[in-house]
Amino acid sequence: MGGGHKSLLSLGNDTLLEHVIKRASPQVDRLILNVNEDTALFEFVNLPFVEDTIDGFAGPLAGVLAGMEWSKKNAPGSNWIATFAADTPFLPMDLVQKFLSTIEKTSAELVCASSKGRSHPVFGLWYVPLLEDLRRAIMKEGIRRIDVWTSRYNLQVVDFIPGEVDPFFNVNHPQDLDVARNLFSLKP
Repeated sequence: MGGGHKSLLSLGNDTLLEHVIKRASPQVDRLILNVNEDTALFEFVNLPFVEDTIDGFAGPLAGVLAGMEWSKKNAPGSNWIATFAADTPFLPMDLVQKFLSTIEKTSAELVCASSKGRSHPVFGLWYVPLLEDLRRAIMKEGIRRIDVWTSRYNLQVVDFIPGEVDPFFNVNHPQDLDVARNLFSLKP
């Protein structure tokens, strides 16, 4: 994307991150933002910031671990955290609801999303009691890929059928932002 934080790029009157927040926040009790860089850039969203507790960039699993640790400390009665990517402005408004329904039906320990035959493991529902297992996998085993770690557990994948747009469309390239802007302008 030519540098900078892609989640801060504009889409309509808001940033990509603000679109994600608007779609994610009604689905959860509390929303936090995993930021490992200059938090001053993100203060406008008025959310608690959580940094990875693993040194160096350990990838998305480190963010999941940070979320689990935050939940254990700040919401001790909660057994689940949901994760969302900050560059996906069309994420499903019923994502967490479908994840919870899947857990009730299957006793899954982890749930992630898919669409068009492609897995989207960053969009997940994570069982907080697996926190120590995740920490050990990252710290002692060097696991960085979500699918490597989740393969150890009862993982269920919820498939989302794209409508006008794939709900997990993410902005990785300048042309993706152009597509997102065109799709956004079509929305009522």
